[in-house]
Amino acid sequence: MTSCLGLYIENNVIKYAKVTKDRELLKIESFGIKFYDKIGEALNQIVSETFSYNIPISINLSEETYNYFYMFSLLNKNDLKKAVDTEFESYCYDKKLNKNAFEARYAISNEPEDKDKLKIIHVSSNKSSITKSLQSLSEYKVSTITPVGTSITNIASIKPKENIIIVNIEDKTTVTTVVNQKVYNVTRLDEGAEKILDKIANKENSYSKAYEICKNSTIYTMEGKELQDEENEYLEYIMPTLYKIATKVQEYVLTNTIRFDKIYITGTMSVVNNIDLYFQEFFQTEKCEILRPYFVKDSIKINIKDYIEVNSAIAIGMQGLGYGIKNMNFKKPSLSDQLPDWLKLDVSLGKKEKKTKTNFNFNMKGKLDATEKWLLRSAMGVVMLTLLYSGFSIYLDNRINSKIAEAEEVSSFTDVQIALAESDINSVKQKANRYTDMENNLRNINNKIEDDLSLKGSIPNLLMQIASSIPKAVQVTEIENTSNNEDRHIVIYAQSQYYDELGYFKAKLKEDGILTNVVSTQGEKQGEFVKMVIEGDLP
Repeated sequence: MTSCLGLYIENNVIKYAKVTKDRELLKIESFGIKFYDKIGEALNQIVSETFSYNIPISINLSEETYNYFYMFSLLNKNDLKKAVDTEFESYCYDKKLNKNAFEARYAISNEPEDKDKLKIIHVSSNKSSITKSLQSLSEYKVSTITPVGTSITNIASIKPKENIIIVNIEDKTTVTTVVNQKVYNVTRLDEGAEKILDKIANKENSYSKAYEICKNSTIYTMEGKELQDEENEYLEYIMPTLYKIATKVQEYVLTNTIRFDKIYITGTMSVVNNIDLYFQEFFQTEKCEILRPYFVKDSIKINIKDYIEVNSAIAIGMQGLGYGIKNMNFKKPSLSDQLPDWLKLDVSLGKKEKKTKTNFNFNMKGKLDATEKWLLRSAMGVVMLTLLYSGFSIYLDNRINSKIAEAEEVSSFTDVQIALAESDINSVKQKANRYTDMENNLRNINNKIEDDLSLKGSIPNLLMQIASSIPKAVQVTEIENTSNNEDRHIVIYAQSQYYDELGYFKAKLKEDGILTNVVSTQGEKQGEFVKMVIEGDLP
């Protein structure tokens, strides 16, 4: 039976779960959430409460970056690794980053539309961030550091040929796509629980209380919205963030050629009641569910919702037990980890024996005694080892010199090719300069023509965009433009029974780029409707 303590660490909270594996049977021995001011004290308390002093600890990677490279499927393992390293080096060069400052790992996925290509999911994180995480747990045995975006799939029951999306709404949101039981894509969104909890905590002066408020909040669907006006006063902090996340996931599904079967929701915000029903309103064919660990059964003693709160920690703990993508561990093995078991044992030599003085004379005449034979054999052994060492050193020296000569030859050839390339570049630049003035003149003419035409078609386009993005509960009563035909300023008069729907409409106009410089009046209640005037400029 083996155990691992999974820790999912964020700015103000640590989620933990001690996962035990007995053959193929998984069990969660202890779990919980701890809010902290000093991370060191909180970690020590968790280790003490879970009795995890001598067991491996698995933690999440923080501030990771996901990149995607496409390779030919016929490349062997070594060539594939070199190609991935080259792509990442090129990425760092373009972003003006120091490649050596990052630790990187990658996973391989198949490309459904092209069997000759592989999709490489490349994950990188700053080495200083990894070192900082290890320092806080320096007293304990950290075995794995993995990104939650790839590890969260450990707790999901995924059938063959089933395509799913896992939306993990922690401080930041990760959207993980699984195609045919393999991680295919991971997207990080800035929107997440951090923005919601910070706003509520500022008002309540308590992060733990903000969490409990979210846990006790209920989202009502479109049919029951009349119930949520006053009894859910904190929904105004929760709903805008959830709306942004849901719409981005919806956009990803609609623009993707892959057909998805299910969308799972997990993370801190999964504790909000009816969040699955809220997400379901954005999708027609895909079924939305709360993600629950596949091996956890319903129990009278423990509510399944309590397990769901720490899904990220459970997934990280399972990674430490050998589940998930094996080469996604960002923890480099120490020297003691690399030693075989028999070298890790403490060897006791006992007490030193009292030295005894031995007198002997080495005489080559006559028959050799036992001591003389031992000395002769030792001398011959030293000579043989010296000869072997010398021969091996000469061989290595020759090989090194040969490789240096080859490298110098390749370097000189590369320098010649670079000089030729620079000559060609200069020639191209000289020819390109001749067309610069002509290109600028044509661009100026085209810009003037486009400006003249854009205003004519902007109003119909605006109406189409508003029609496609307006919420169901919002009515546009009037759209006004100034008397000057060249003025791009638009005034929209809208009304709704709900304040938040008008807020969503205003945010949609701004975020989708339908209007720029968007401003609005405060909603004014007139009868059963709230009326608002929204102004902005055509882009």
